[in-house]
Amino acid sequence: MARVLSLLRSQTLVTLAGVRRTVLCRMSLEARAREVFATAVEAVQPDVVVRRSVERKDDSLLIDGRSFVLRNNLHLVGFGKAVLGMAAEAERIVGDHLVNGVISVPHGIQETLRCHGKNQMLLKDKSRIKVMEGAKHNLPDGDAQNAAECIKQLASELTEQDLLLVLISGGGSALLPAPIPPISLQEKHDVTRRLAGSGATIQELNTVRRALSLLKGGGLARVAHPAQVVALILSDVIGDPLDLIASGPTVRTDVCSEEVISILQSYNLSDSLPASVNEVLGRVSPRWENSKDDSGRTGHVLNTVIGSNGIALKCAGRRARELGFRPVVLSLGVCGNVKLVSRLYGLLARFASSRDEPPPELAAEMLRLGPEVGVASWDLYRTMQVLDEGRKEGWGATCLLAGGEPTVELTGKGRGGRNQELALRVGLELRGMELPPRGPVFLSGGTDGQDGPTEAAGAVTDGGLWEEARAQGLDIDGHLNDNDSFTFFSNVSGGQRLLSPGLTGTNVMDVHMLLIPSIPIRIH
Repeated sequence: MARVLSLLRSQTLVTLAGVRRTVLCRMSLEARAREVFATAVEAVQPDVVVRRSVERKDDSLLIDGRSFVLRNNLHLVGFGKAVLGMAAEAERIVGDHLVNGVISVPHGIQETLRCHGKNQMLLKDKSRIKVMEGAKHNLPDGDAQNAAECIKQLASELTEQDLLLVLISGGGSALLPAPIPPISLQEKHDVTRRLAGSGATIQELNTVRRALSLLKGGGLARVAHPAQVVALILSDVIGDPLDLIASGPTVRTDVCSEEVISILQSYNLSDSLPASVNEVLGRVSPRWENSKDDSGRTGHVLNTVIGSNGIALKCAGRRARELGFRPVVLSLGVCGNVKLVSRLYGLLARFASSRDEPPPELAAEMLRLGPEVGVASWDLYRTMQVLDEGRKEGWGATCLLAGGEPTVELTGKGRGGRNQELALRVGLELRGMELPPRGPVFLSGGTDGQDGPTEAAGAVTDGGLWEEARAQGLDIDGHLNDNDSFTFFSNVSGGQRLLSPGLTGTNVMDVHMLLIPSIPIRIH
């Protein structure tokens, strides 16, 4: 009898597995790629990340393993493109202890979210949080400066009995401009603009910004002392460096005038600085010297990243597994020229899809390209080993995931974005390979839902793109030279290759995805 039951149980499992495989096969590779991308975006929605990271137990707030007592002592400030949705969820969780709040958000964001049906990201009626819109075109302006002043005023009035919840997301730097007097907002903007135009690194730019700002580089935490400060951060920067996200307003950073002057001198800007900037840089003490605030070193500040590209890819990988793929994460820091990035993805597709042993030249070129696009050699070795083992041992279909923000060289005046151009270039790299479902599919999408000045987040492509475009009389090279990838994808196949989730309300950079079907190999 036991033997019979065992056989029946095995037969049932086989039957169920067959049903699952049949269901998955009914979904095309492209449909599954879109599903995995949607899961990645959903995992980092502003309300989702706050709800996942903030736990309420009676009159205690649990965040990142620490407990904070609530006794009608909670204050809230925020700045960034995704902060409105974060604030709405925070108020739902702890609104009964919230005294007041101020958030600085992009101009027109409330109306935009309302039009896109994102009502869960809007504050309730009679909210205790004041919403201030500013920074048109993602540039600091007078409205954003007024919001920063209100945030500074709120923080400066707190006592050691108070808890300040700080919500931070991408775009926060432009939404929290507070130049040190007597520097004007325009003067600070001109200095940083000229520095960027001279080729300064992001680290150098942030060093100068912090030196000229009251609130960046830990300035907000200093103003709020002695209150307990808890910052919830939605990262849009590769590697999630706390001091770079929105220029680190809650991260103590010592900046000496000598260091800033040296940077400005190296770009021949020190002789043309406004008198106000020279006055501020001429003050002898670093910001933190002789300060009673010890917040950066004694636990008065908790900074925790609650949403990031890594979290998005982790959830995407989980969904890919449910859809029948073996997920492999290549890198979270893909950057550099989109031409080189597309070449790397094309090589990876050919390596993983090869029926014979891939030629050594393929691996050599990938290892040469990797460091140029932010992919460490170790990550490439690891990925190639996994892909090769899967290919030889028949592990089945693979979902290769990566994140980051490549760059596009602007040579034309067309409409497009880095994700659509990357997808177009990868499509050319895949030319000549088998078509889905036997050949690979590539997807690139921005998690904010908007790739450049277009209505799309990215696009999906495969080895048939070139023939498809030629059949429709489309000039691929012309569109690339004019940076007109959106127009190209709008025309090819009636726009069906475009990835258009609409405004998502979040931003953790881009998601890249290469789906590789199971490849039968030739054994010699």
